Amino acid sequence: MKRITVWLQSLEQRERILVCVAVGLLAVVLVYFAALAPFHKAVTTRANRVEKKQQDLAWLRGMAPTLRLLATTQTATVSGESLVVLIDRTARQSGLANALTGQTPNGDRGMRVRLEAANFDSLVGWLAGLQQQYGVGVESASIDRTEKSGVVNASLVLTRA
Repeated sequence: MKRITVWLQSLEQRERILVCVAVGLLAVVLVYFAALAPFHKAVTTRANRVEKKQQDLAWLRGMAPTLRLLATTQTATVSGESLVVLIDRTARQSGLANALTGQTPNGDRGMRVRLEAANFDSLVGWLAGLQQQYGVGVESASIDRTEKSGVVNASLVLTRA
């Protein structure tokens, strides 16, 4: 520290002022890059995240009427038909009428269904349609193969959401 003071004293007045100004500017630059620039970057990143989230929220709010309409349509379709009738009708439409050998209630919203010698592909398509169009899901399933390729016996518990 003493060397710096001696060195500063050896300089002319103008040179001392120039060195002090340069040191002051260097200190300001160091403070900016050490403290303020990372803080500014963090604030900018957070602001961008908030803007993205607001755009997502606006999109979701724009989709809300469509989703409500879909839910209303699905509820109207589901509520007008008992689960027994729905299973019977859709099984016939899927070509599983001959395979459907039994239906028994399982609680308030469920049905035990037995299919024998059912085409596996038709069964899977039927279950997917029940889920997508009517909100009827598979609670449990036991599917056994038969001697004939692509034909299965199935015991299902179907529930309405």
